[in-house]
Amino acid sequence: MEFQGIQVSKTYQQINLAAPKEVFPLLCPVREKDWLDGWDYTMIHSESGLIEEGCVFSTPHHGQHDTIWYVTVYDKINFKIEFVRVTPEEEVVRINIRLNGREDGTTTSRISYQYTALNDQKNEWLKTKFEDSFRGSMIWWEKAINHYLRTGEMLKK
Repeated sequence: MEFQGIQVSKTYQQINLAAPKEVFPLLCPVREKDWLDGWDYTMIHSESGLIEEGCVFSTPHHGQHDTIWYVTVYDKINFKIEFVRVTPEEEVVRINIRLNGREDGTTTSRISYQYTALNDQKNEWLKTKFEDSFRGSMIWWEKAINHYLRTGEMLKK
């Protein structure tokens, strides 16, 4: 029998304590080092040195392969960004982020993930642990970015 990877999608909406024009630049592998404790990356390709459409970077992963990220959409006028990240032999993930300004000067960030498993272990993880892991990750991200927006300092884990 051939392997069949399952696919799971989830969306989370967070409120960020600044306008989209202040939040959007922080969604960059370079800038995330300012506010996301434990974040590390290696830039593979970028014309500007920062995030842009066609940018490729990697992040360390607990498995034997690094995770490779490719920026498929980077629209700084409409505050939209999309990544496809691949961890070989484990998963493919599409991440879509859209920011919308609110009347009170804050931002609604709509973050959608679509996971596709590349092995049986990841299929099982998606069935049993994905929901809690995703929610915990999104809550931490929201706390960390809002702390940075309020104080200019990184929130330590």
